[in-house]
Amino acid sequence: MTFSFSMKIPKERVAVLIGTKGESKRAIEARGKCHLRIDSEEGDVEMTGEDAILLYTTQEVIKSVARGFNPDIAMNLYKIDYAFDLLNLSDVAKTQSGMQRLKGRVIGHEGKARKVIEELTDCNVSVYGKTISIIGPAERISIARRSIEMILGGSRHGNVYRFLEGQRRKWKRDEMGIGV
Repeated sequence: MTFSFSMKIPKERVAVLIGTKGESKRAIEARGKCHLRIDSEEGDVEMTGEDAILLYTTQEVIKSVARGFNPDIAMNLYKIDYAFDLLNLSDVAKTQSGMQRLKGRVIGHEGKARKVIEELTDCNVSVYGKTISIIGPAERISIARRSIEMILGGSRHGNVYRFLEGQRRKWKRDEMGIGV
């Protein structure tokens, strides 16, 4: 039985999805055990394959590339314990200038806030268009999302960093079996 999904991605992300000489497209097809048909003019992507679950994961990989991730990072979604999360800034900001301000807060001065979130949660964060996306270990994505929501809600960066450092210490203790 053959399954298929179709989706539209921003035209400016089509070249990234295809990659140099089709490299990224081929890697996604091999990992997802599927075939991709990409319309460069319209940004339409059609996926076909035999495995519905792998095809769904491929759809998530393509969606994450469309939301600003490098295909190499997006391919982490094929790992069993990785997940993708998407926050829509239009749910929080009503104006274009409000969205710009919030994106700037999440990125931080010279990218510091985003970098700290990524380092302390072992997740990757992409701020693209009207969205903020996260790829990372499933058990850590909720903490990355919560820290971003804190920043979007107006929390001071220092308070968010302390929250993340506390979570990081807790994860380290859990990994070592301390306090169990």
